Amino acid sequence: MSRDPGLNGANGAGPALRASDADRDQVATVLAEALASGRLTSVEHADRLEATYSAVTVGELAPITHDLPEVTTPSGGLGAQNQEVSAVFSKVVRSGRWIAGRHTKLSSTFGALIVDLSDAVLPGREITLEVTSLFGKLIVRVPENAHVIDEVGALFAKRGISGGVGSGNGPVIRVTGKATFGKIIVSRERSDWNLPDRP
Repeated sequence: MSRDPGLNGANGAGPALRASDADRDQVATVLAEALASGRLTSVEHADRLEATYSAVTVGELAPITHDLPEVTTPSGGLGAQNQEVSAVFSKVVRSGRWIAGRHTKLSSTFGALIVDLSDAVLPGREITLEVTSLFGKLIVRVPENAHVIDEVGALFAKRGISGGVGSGNGPVIRVTGKATFGKIIVSRERSDWNLPDRP
């Protein structure tokens, strides 16, 4: 792969060199961009992403993106970056095809934040959502095959984290954070979005 000296041996690293997490994340970023731009189908993306995180050497990573263009985003690309989405005294909806960060902060302060991950491009097999609701409402819809790990606390708040073990080889979504005088809902069902506006 020409996009990384570590993957083509330009810095002395041969194809038999063991791949690092950064190497895999870089390939995952290229795949995420390819899915978001329509160069890969969701099935192709899933297959290549599985191969990426199963790869042991840089030589095994090289063929995965040989037919895809280079991603020129800084700091390892969109998929590897932290992201933040917030709603303050407002209502914000994030849905459709978008590239989520490996670590995404979601916060609602005296507002409502709705985030739909069902069509989002996830950068790897596991992402972390750091959620905060302060006198607000925060609703997250996860993919149907996701495995949800609940690490959310609540103080004078309502919380509903559902999901558990998903079907197949779905992504792992770790949800951390806290609701204070607010409401946090994480679910696979869109029907859970139709909740009263008041937390």
